[in-house]
Amino acid sequence: MPYLFGGLVLLNAITLGYHLFFKQPSTTQTLKAAQGELTQPLAFTNSAEYLPPIIGTRD
Repeated sequence: MPYLFGGLVLLNAITLGYHLFFKQPSTTQTLKAAQGELTQPLAFTNSAEYLPPIIGTRD
């Protein structure tokens, strides 16, 4: 039984190593669609100018 458990742990480590280091990720259709939608820049508003002054300061 310990040999079976050790074998499964080793097989799991080999499979994880293969997927992390050797297998290149493939571009899927949803990823291509999301990248296509991100061509427009997002509108950014600096909200720091609307913050009230810190309590205790005289502004």
